[in-house]
Amino acid sequence: MIVLCLTGSIGMGKTTTSHMFAAEGAPVHSADAVVHQLYAGKAAPLIEAAFPETVVNGVVDREQLSARVLDDPKALKRLEAIVHPLVRAEEEAFLEAARQRSARLAVLDVPLLFETGADSRCDRIVVVTAPPEVQRERVLSRPGMTEAKLEAILARQMPDEEKRARADFIVDTGNGMEAARLAVKAIVKRCRAL
Repeated sequence: MIVLCLTGSIGMGKTTTSHMFAAEGAPVHSADAVVHQLYAGKAAPLIEAAFPETVVNGVVDREQLSARVLDDPKALKRLEAIVHPLVRAEEEAFLEAARQRSARLAVLDVPLLFETGADSRCDRIVVVTAPPEVQRERVLSRPGMTEAKLEAILARQMPDEEKRARADFIVDTGNGMEAARLAVKAIVKRCRAL
């Protein structure tokens, strides 16, 4: 089975691209989706213990937690030490299930793939990209997003050009979604042929 890792900086269209892989029949594991589930489940009490008053009615309040960790590298490391092992366990279970189903290709959607060293678990890497002005427009249109918040997020992410240099495949969503869909189809075809 080929483990294809999908990554891209904020606002590049990675989530939309991961849906395209799923539409092509590839099982997709989204680290972001798992984090959302964990924040409403087993991670919530652990996060509350480390960051009091960030859990409301058993669910992590992402705004409150973000305010506590965004500009504090030590706090962010504490949060990652709680969340990353839980996400990794879910990822391993996903891959095992894909192997049991004899899948020829499995996709891991990991936003901070290079930043966390998770690229060592990939057979091939897809980087989703878009021009900087498209990225900025997409991100700043999100509720609650500010220029300062965007800059803080980008400062924690590897630059797009460096990600692209490390990719086996690139999907440019700045060329429109139909072009991205065709790129995904070609990548799936190539990976299944390996």
